[in-house]
Amino acid sequence: MSLRTDAETIMQTAIRASLPDAAVAKALEHKGFGKGKIILVAIGKAAWQMAKTAVGILDGRISAGIVITKYGHSKGALPPLEIWEAGHPVPDENSLKATQRAIELVQGLQEEDTVLFLISGGGSALFEKPLISLQELQSITSDLLASGADIVSMNTIRKRLSSVKGGKFAHLCAPAKVYAIVLSDIIGDPLDMIASGPAYPDSSTCEEALAAIRKFKIQLPADAEQALREETPKALDNVETVITGSVTELAAAGRQAAEKLGYETCLLTTSLNCQAKEAGSFLAAIGRQYASSGKKLAVLAGGETVVHLHGHGKGGRNQEMALAAAEGIAGLDNVAVFSFGSDGTDGPTDAAGGFADGYTKQQLAEQGIAISDVLDQNDAYHALAKTGGLLITGATGTNVNDLSVLLIG
Repeated sequence: MSLRTDAETIMQTAIRASLPDAAVAKALEHKGFGKGKIILVAIGKAAWQMAKTAVGILDGRISAGIVITKYGHSKGALPPLEIWEAGHPVPDENSLKATQRAIELVQGLQEEDTVLFLISGGGSALFEKPLISLQELQSITSDLLASGADIVSMNTIRKRLSSVKGGKFAHLCAPAKVYAIVLSDIIGDPLDMIASGPAYPDSSTCEEALAAIRKFKIQLPADAEQALREETPKALDNVETVITGSVTELAAAGRQAAEKLGYETCLLTTSLNCQAKEAGSFLAAIGRQYASSGKKLAVLAGGETVVHLHGHGKGGRNQEMALAAAEGIAGLDNVAVFSFGSDGTDGPTDAAGGFADGYTKQQLAEQGIAISDVLDQNDAYHALAKTGGLLITGATGTNVNDLSVLLIG
C-alpha cells in the first residue's frame, strides 16, 4: 500500500500547488481599473475558485457578475455574483441560459468600464450561444469526443459554431475593455484555444476546421457546415490577457512531492499527447526496464491524452491509461502507474483518475475480468473500482491538464 499512499500524496500536493488563487491575485495585484464599472464573468471548471479570489481582492468594486461552471463545481454564494452550473463536456440548456445572462450583463457598457473575464478549461461547453440548434451542437460535440480528436481540433471546429467563441464575446463587450485572466488547460497555452478563445483573436482558419471534420469523419448538417465556412475575428483592440497557470506547474509540484518522498525523479514531458492506452503501455515498459535497478524512481509526464471510443463502458483517459499500464507491470511488486486530471473529473465519471500496480491484473483475473476486454469496451471505471484503483478527489477548483506518474519502489 506504500506506493498507493505515495501516489495520493503526490497527487494532492500537485493539485494544491495548481490552485489558481495565488495566480489570480498576482494578475490583479497592480491592475488599475479606473472609475468605471467592473463586470466579472468567470467560465470553466475553475471559475468559482478564480472568482472567489477576485471578489476578495476587489472588495466592493465589482458591480455585477456571473460564474458559469460545471455541475458540482460551485462551492457556494459569492455576492454580488450569480452562480450558474451547466453541462460539461456536452453543453446543455443551462449553458445557453447562463451565457445569455452573461451577454446581458455586458451590454450597454461604456469605454471606461471593464469586463474582468476569468477563463479556465471546460469553458467551451459551459459558455455557449450556438449558431445552430442545441441538439445539433450536442450531437457534433459527442461525435468529436468519441472520435479521439485532440482539444485543439475540437475547439477549431466549436468556435465556428458559436456566437461567443473565437473572440466574439470580446466584440459583444465593446466599447468596454476586457481584462482576461486565463488558467491554461491546453498544451503550449494557446490563448485562442483555451475555452475556445472567447476573448482572443483566432489563429485558426476555416480550412483547418473543415480539414478536422474530414480527418475525424464527423457528419455535419448543412447549417453547421455553412457556419464552419464563416471566418472568425483575427484582431481585437479592447482586450488585455494574462495567462496564470499551466501543466508545467502541476508537473513541477508533483516532481517536488516525489523527491520529498525519497524518489529520484525524471520529468519526461509536459506535452504528452497520444492515445491513453499507448501512454500507459509506454510507462509500463519503463517500469519493467527499471524495476530491478534497486533505485526508488518516479517518472512523470504531464499533458492530455485522448481516447477513441469504440465501446459502451464508463471511464476516462486517465483511468484507461492506468489500466493499460496494469497489463505491462503485472507481477512486479514494486511498480505502480497512476494518472489523474487536475480538475478532479476524468471523463464522465466522479473519479479524478486511476491507479494500477503489479497486482491489478491478477485481482481482475480472479474476478473473471480480462484487461483487454475492458479496454475494448472503454470500461476502465468499473474495472478499477473492483481493485480499489479509482482516484477520487472531488472538484478541485483548478484545471491545468493531467499528470501521469510511474513509481518504482
